[in-house]
Amino acid sequence: MRLAGVLVGAQGLLALGFAVALVWRALTVEGTGLLVRDIVGEAGYFVVVGAALVAVGLGLVGSRRWARTPAIVTQLLLLPVVYTLLGPSRQLLLGIVAGVYVAGTFLLLISEPSRRWSMGLDEVEHPG
Repeated sequence: MRLAGVLVGAQGLLALGFAVALVWRALTVEGTGLLVRDIVGEAGYFVVVGAALVAVGLGLVGSRRWARTPAIVTQLLLLPVVYTLLGPSRQLLLGIVAGVYVAGTFLLLISEPSRRWSMGLDEVEHPG
């Protein structure tokens, strides 16, 4: 679960980095045709999502059972992103890398040891 927590936390840091890049671009590039407030609003969304993912990742690393479900939901929500990268966007390499990352994280989160951990069954077998 700690490895899954690190991977989810990295997704959160990536979202935060994307938010910074959006604001930077909004403030430095002119003539985009978009209002700065719209871009900053989108960046705010990514700050909230990124902060939540970092919190979930830290929760998993800290062995907090509550963090498993939001991490699983996040991986499921990222599947359409992977599809878009592979299909409509035609960014095959990025889509494959993202797909392997998301699928690997998802599999770590739904594995049998993960399920047993989430239900507290691992503590019964390994007291102390």
